Amino acid sequence: MNAPSRRLTLDDIADLRAYERDRDAYRRAVIELKRRRRVAVGPIMSVVFENRETMRSQIQEMARAEKMVSDEQIQKELDVYNALIPEPGELSATLFIELTGEEALRNWLPRLVGIEHSVVLGMTEDGVVRAVPEAAHEEALTRPEITASVHYVRFALDPDQVERFAAGPVTLAIDHPEYRAEALLTDEVRAELLTDLRP
Repeated sequence: MNAPSRRLTLDDIADLRAYERDRDAYRRAVIELKRRRRVAVGPIMSVVFENRETMRSQIQEMARAEKMVSDEQIQKELDVYNALIPEPGELSATLFIELTGEEALRNWLPRLVGIEHSVVLGMTEDGVVRAVPEAAHEEALTRPEITASVHYVRFALDPDQVERFAAGPVTLAIDHPEYRAEALLTDEVRAELLTDLRP
């Protein structure tokens, strides 16, 4: 028997008035969810592991900001963001280069070209899974001379790797020639991400 689809549909997106009524409580819940899914990797990078609910909140906020009221407008957003929802055996993530100053951006972004190919999960028994850039976004975000400050990546784990991930320890590393950093995933983060990896 097939597991239910994780994809979002029009029925999952509240209309603007209904969303406005529940927005404060909903945003608090999403902030807490993202806290369990965010990993800082060194001083200027963080990774947020996305799931159905983080993508739903993104669409709700986009619809609110852009005052989208038609099904056609919402469906376009669904088509974009559904591609970022992981299926079982996958992790989907947004990599943020967290720089704000103009000088820091000018200094770092040309040096970090290719960063989206440099994100690695490390597990026991030499289990290593390298992220692959999200195909639909890579073309728009990749230039030969400068990188973007946001990238979308995906990890595909086979069943043995999922079990190694569950057993821990697991590290999240960036091994770019210009930026090397590593973070140990906490038990809380691993438990949260197993909800993506398992059916």
